[in-house]
Amino acid sequence: MNTLTHLNAKGEARMVDVSEKQTTQRTATATASVEMHASTLDMIIQGGHPKGDVLATARIAGIMAAKRTPELIPLCHPLMLSKVEVDLEADAQLPGVRIRATCKLAGQTGVEMEALTAASVAALTVYDMCKAVDKRMVISNTYVEEKTGGKSGDWSFDNLATDPSQQPQASQSSQPTTSANALNLHFFAELREQLGVDNLQVALDALPNPTLQELVNYLQSQDSKWDTALKSPNLLMAVNQQMAKPTQKLKAGDEVAFFPPVTGG
Repeated sequence: MNTLTHLNAKGEARMVDVSEKQTTQRTATATASVEMHASTLDMIIQGGHPKGDVLATARIAGIMAAKRTPELIPLCHPLMLSKVEVDLEADAQLPGVRIRATCKLAGQTGVEMEALTAASVAALTVYDMCKAVDKRMVISNTYVEEKTGGKSGDWSFDNLATDPSQQPQASQSSQPTTSANALNLHFFAELREQLGVDNLQVALDALPNPTLQELVNYLQSQDSKWDTALKSPNLLMAVNQQMAKPTQKLKAGDEVAFFPPVTGG
């Protein structure tokens, strides 16, 4: 099951540390619609609006908004966008304006929020410029249409399952063992990204002294990747959904969860 990575183990909001993620090419496209009276759309198409070119103004507003996303959404990272493209199309069948915003970069986190912000602000700009002549406009259908790159891979809105629990996971979980004499481990947020695993089972027999600290020592001994990911003295751990100290004794069947150290940002 997917987790909310913007929350720490205490349920507090935080900026996710993406420093360990790989830099990859990432794109996202978001869409929005502004429904309006047919006469309002005709005025936009004919260029007769007293405030000027509605579509051109909304396009610039969307581009500017994408670049300022971290100033508007508290936990978003400042990103060096390499492309922001905002397209507005008059649709007589709606009637109204359909908006598609695409953002692109080479970075360590995705650009879905930048694309959504661009589409949303472009839609708001259309509304603002036309509200004097049409007070029944409706902004709707704002969503991420598709994204590419990053650990979760490529996807499109139409191909996603409607139940979030059925979505493909960002990484493949290890297959559980059939042994009853095992610990069930779960890794969250950056730890999951660093280790490339969601869940893991460890035989209790592998731990001479089955405590949390002994389990951490065992995992760190696997290779340098595990050692680096788990070496922080502020690593957060929980046993059977209760926060626990390194001295916590473990028994077969226990569920052990690992969270990255809580940091500000």
